[in-house]
Amino acid sequence: MQAFTTVRGIAVPMPVANIDTDQIVPKQFLKTISREGLGAGLFYDSRFDGEGKPIAGFILDRAPYDKATILVAGDNFGCGSSREHAPWALLDFGIRAMISTSFADIFNNNSINNGLLPVVLPEPEVAVLMLAAQAGAEITVDLERCTVTAPPGLVFGFEIDPPVRAKLLAGLDAIDESLMHATEIDAIEGKLARAMPWLPKA
Repeated sequence: MQAFTTVRGIAVPMPVANIDTDQIVPKQFLKTISREGLGAGLFYDSRFDGEGKPIAGFILDRAPYDKATILVAGDNFGCGSSREHAPWALLDFGIRAMISTSFADIFNNNSINNGLLPVVLPEPEVAVLMLAAQAGAEITVDLERCTVTAPPGLVFGFEIDPPVRAKLLAGLDAIDESLMHATEIDAIEGKLARAMPWLPKA
């Protein structure tokens, strides 16, 4: 998993509440287990018509937002069904951080587990950042300092659980975290093997 320290770039504004995971990546893209190429399916139903032809004007297909690395969203972003493909699609498109007043719990956890940072800020601060994004301003999300900055001199602090912050800064996924305890795991497996020798060996 790619470590997250600081991301600076264009932020795409999506001032709509309750954008769900089916909107983020529709069901036809859930057949793959690969994370690569899913950016093409990001907000597909808003970007393409029933025949697969581009719908003119969708924000992610307009400069400078086609190069966005941050997303500023309305309340309850990522609600709906649980699908890890949603953060995969955002990451594959190039989004590394999201800012909103709230994120759906499962989507929030899936994002963190894939190195996509969800930043929760109060509504007035999100509204200011939404205006900055709509103006095409660059925004910086700094996980080391837990700040979001935007011109002209705006600085907003955010809170994040220390273990989550440490995990993202180090770029540790669930497997990496497990391997950090390899010695303890081997010791427990050894005790079980001695106590229950009839168990099949891995």
